[in-house]
Amino acid sequence: HTAVVSRIKVLANLDIAEQRLPQDGAFTHTFFEEEYDLRVSTVPTAYGENVVLRVLSKNLSLFNLKSLGFEEDVLHQLEEEFTKPQGIVLVTGPTGSGKTTTLYAALRKINALERNILTVEDPVEYRFPFIKQTQVNEKAGYTFARAIRHFLRQDPDVILIGEIRDEETAEMAMRASITGHLVLSTLHTNDSVSAIPRLIDMGIKDYMVASGVTAITAQRLVRRICTFCKEEKKISAIELKKYGFKEEIIKKYTTLETLIVKFLYGMEKVVNIVEILVI
Repeated sequence: HTAVVSRIKVLANLDIAEQRLPQDGAFTHTFFEEEYDLRVSTVPTAYGENVVLRVLSKNLSLFNLKSLGFEEDVLHQLEEEFTKPQGIVLVTGPTGSGKTTTLYAALRKINALERNILTVEDPVEYRFPFIKQTQVNEKAGYTFARAIRHFLRQDPDVILIGEIRDEETAEMAMRASITGHLVLSTLHTNDSVSAIPRLIDMGIKDYMVASGVTAITAQRLVRRICTFCKEEKKISAIELKKYGFKEEIIKKYTTLETLIVKFLYGMEKVVNIVEILVI
């Protein structure tokens, strides 16, 4: 375990002698002639250092709204919101639900040659041509709020904020959205409607939310059972009743054994479940 952790820390340019503090790093790995970015996070525990690797593909063709699994009506609405000249579009959901991927796909939809696009992220996960991407550096005092404040002097058309974390960032993002800029950002809420009281709880006036926010989306990624591994089974009314169904309902249900087989052999592509609230 120690040798593996040390090797990963060397690849990520981390201090292998420092085992008392958390560290973050990154490195690039080539696998089958395709490059991947690996984000490394280490945390000291009672049993040694815990290391988490996040694998990011450099294939920019993945960032396409049409290939993300949106339904036609939702896709049409999102494309319309992402091409508006001003307002703020929020993407909400838990960690790992594809919020950043959706925002990057939105940036690719916007013509970067005709519109000045600036981003502030923590960290910059993917690099795009003709887009000015910056990274938060809290040690140097470069925060989300400070970045937005200086972005407004750069004549931006579109501003992407990696995450709205505090009141100052929320206020600056809202001010940018009502002064003729399109703002894209993420927020951690359970659904799209909860983003409104969340912003008000951050100190944003309700009239600013009404005039600044144009759309809020909430999304989840759900595993899709493999079409080759799954099996069909008719279950009894007693079993259906345990799941909240009425006794007369007869449905086909995928067995737990099939799910275990699927986990062993891998899942199919995940399904993107999205709700959108247009204000």
